[in-house]
Amino acid sequence: MTYLAKPKLHHPSLAQNKVCYTRRDYEGRVSTLCAGCGHDSISAAIIQAAFEMDVEPHRVAKLSGIGCSSKTPDYFLGNSHGFNTVHGRMPSVLTGANLANRSLLYLGVSGDGDSASIGIGQFAHVMRRGVNMVYILENNGVYGLTKGQFSATADQGSKSKKGVVNSDSPIDTVSLALQMGATFVARGFSGDKKQLVPIIKAAIAHPGAAFIDVVSPCVAFNNHPGSTKSYDYVREHNEAVNRIDFIHTKQEIVVDYAEGQVIEVEQHDGTILLLRKLHRDYDPHNKIAAMNYITEHQAKGEVVTGLLYVDNNAKDLHEHLNTVAMPLNTLGAKELSPGRAALEKINQRLR
Repeated sequence: MTYLAKPKLHHPSLAQNKVCYTRRDYEGRVSTLCAGCGHDSISAAIIQAAFEMDVEPHRVAKLSGIGCSSKTPDYFLGNSHGFNTVHGRMPSVLTGANLANRSLLYLGVSGDGDSASIGIGQFAHVMRRGVNMVYILENNGVYGLTKGQFSATADQGSKSKKGVVNSDSPIDTVSLALQMGATFVARGFSGDKKQLVPIIKAAIAHPGAAFIDVVSPCVAFNNHPGSTKSYDYVREHNEAVNRIDFIHTKQEIVVDYAEGQVIEVEQHDGTILLLRKLHRDYDPHNKIAAMNYITEHQAKGEVVTGLLYVDNNAKDLHEHLNTVAMPLNTLGAKELSPGRAALEKINQRLR
């Protein structure tokens, strides 16, 4: 029934957040994806996170590339800015938009084909530049739009729906993001909304390059025995490094936890990320340990989820370039053309 439009009128009893929006205001069009697609669960998690964080939809810019995953921005935050780029080129367009207007919240949505194949170079560079964004990779291990061929993230030895065995080594995007300089790296599972929503909220609050790889089973081509991206496989092999709560500092904090099981990660904007640790020896501030931990559990066939790494002192692209606080797209002729005397000083420094 995807041809049916959602009603524009909202029931008057719907709860509103602090900026006077209901949850319906964060929705988009009716999804045209397959029923049961994990990508729709990710869209629902984004909607819930934005609603609970009192995000103003018109302050969000959502960008995507090509693929099933890149269709999903049409299904959430319908009143925000959107741009659908060409295959694999979303990061460069997002970077340009961020440089022009730093006042928006940038949300990049991509897939494993879009980011780990044709767009892998763009993915690497947007991470190392520290663009202030939330980059969500909806990872199903196949090319769903072209009938289920293996993507670059498909695990070696996994089987396709037709029984073909993948002989190529996989690209692990969380390890790549860590190596390239992302300051917030996490992995989630579309079937675990309780874990995914706070991860997204924490990524939104993070002042730097935040990357979330979400294992999102393709119900049409990659949800069968032999697939390592299926619902059953991930549930059976999930190794959760932490259980996450995200709480605004201005709200009353009420938690029930055992001593020694929680660490606090303070963000630059004053918000607090509380990590309820299942493994007391896991430290999300240690990049090398995080990379070793991921590799160790990959060798066991386990899918590690949760917050894997966060840098409390993250700096974004604008800090690296020392740009002015005012969005560049608001600068006028006076600021952009300071005159011959200023130009001569710049030329002197370059001689």
